[in-house]
Parts: sequence; structure tokens; C-alpha cells
Amino acid sequence: MQENSVSPVREDGVLHLMSYNVQVGISSSKPHHYLLHSWKHLLPHTQRFANIDQLCHELHRYDIVGLQEVDAGSLRSNFINLTEYMAHLAGFPHWYHQINRNLGHLARHSNGLLSQYKPAEIRDLKLPGMIPGRRAIMARYGSEANPLVVFVLHLALGKRARMNQLAYVAEMINEYPHAIVMGDLNTAADSSEMLELFRRTRLHEPLEEIHTFPSWRPRKHIDHILVTTDLEVQDVHIPALPTYSDHLPIAMSLRLPAGLELTRQAIVV
Repeated sequence: MQENSVSPVREDGVLHLMSYNVQVGISSSKPHHYLLHSWKHLLPHTQRFANIDQLCHELHRYDIVGLQEVDAGSLRSNFINLTEYMAHLAGFPHWYHQINRNLGHLARHSNGLLSQYKPAEIRDLKLPGMIPGRRAIMARYGSEANPLVVFVLHLALGKRARMNQLAYVAEMINEYPHAIVMGDLNTAADSSEMLELFRRTRLHEPLEEIHTFPSWRPRKHIDHILVTTDLEVQDVHIPALPTYSDHLPIAMSLRLPAGLELTRQAIVV
């Protein structure tokens, strides 16, 4: 494949997003799988790539995808960078990954970004916390004068650490007119740390709870796509996909404000 022409954002001005904690392709569907399938976090298995391949066949309908719990190339992933692999299989011309925890040959825990649009800038952000490793991807699209900024996060399990991490991200969000925050935030929208985030930024508070965890009986609202108030949300839902993870994905369609232009690279086979 080769990149050919550059065309603007979809004519209808609608952007389609997905955020997904893919659990490295481990299809957990029952509580006891955490014990029985624990070896899959360290060793390769054939079902991992079968799950990822099936997921990639569904990703073509999205413009930007934020991934959590992918692997940057270790024993468990047959030393294949899963973000790069998914980008090529699903037809995304732009991708980026960042390693959160590097266990060498055993595991390279990562966040990932897949994009049909060309970012003008990518930044690898180190999030605060007592335990090092949590990071965020920041992708800036459009012109410097009128950019859209996308953050992909996987926050800490501890409340105090999440509070500090969201405070750090809030300062960056406020530097830009249009922002999207997506990822496994490990907390509900009505938690004190999230309410503080909404107070300090122009992010929408979700209109309804979208339960994404655990995938076999979703009752926790911890995976989110949050956008600033100038971005018109048209739809938020859980895509109808097989169980590829202990999380469910979350998807959103939104309309970009007039004058906000992204560039989309056409792919010629």
C-alpha cells in the first residue's frame, strides 16, 4: 500500500471514535478466567491473534481508536508490536504506541493510537504517580491556530494517583480549544476525581452511564470518551462485538465545529 492524496475530514463533519482496553487479546468471559488464563499474560497463545484479527475487521468504520493494554513486542505477542500490527491489518495509515511498563522479553505493556487522520504532533506524556509507568498519548490534529487534541489514557488503580493524573491532564486540556479524552480511567463519572476534572475543564460530563466492565456482566462505568463542550456528541454506545477482553469497547460519533479541519490520507493498494 502507499499513501496517495490528502482529503479533508468527512463531508458530514462527523468523527467516529473508539476506545478499547483489549487486555492483550485475552478473551476473558468469566471471573475464573483471571486465574485459568493468567498464563496468557506472559506466554503466547494462538487465540490471541485470532481475537485481534477479528477485532481489526471491525475497526475500519472508526477514524481514531485509542487502545489500552496492548503489547509493544514481547514473548506473549510473538515479539510483534500489536499497535503496529492492528494499524496495518485494519488500514490505519497513522499509528503510535507508548510503553507503560517494560518487562523486557516477558511483556511490554503499552497504550496505542490508530488514526485515519495525520496528527500534526504526537507527545508522550509521563503521568504523575508513586508507581512509575503510567503514561498518556497526546495527538494534536489540525492547525496550530485551531487544533483538536486527543488524549489516550490508562489511569492508575489508586484514587490519589488518579486525582493527580487527571489534574495534570486538566492543565493540558485547558491549553486547547477542542479536546477529546479517551481510555480506561479506572473510575466512574461521578467519582470525586472525575467531578474535579469536569470542574476544572470544559469537558462534557456523560449524559448516561455506559457500563463496560467486566465484559461478561458489565456494571462499572470506567471506560470513557470525554469531549469539550464545543464538540457535538451525536451518539455513544458499546459496539456489538464478541468478547475479546475483560472490558467492552466504547464508541462515539461527534460533529466537529465549523472551521476545524483535519487531513485524511487516502490509501491506494
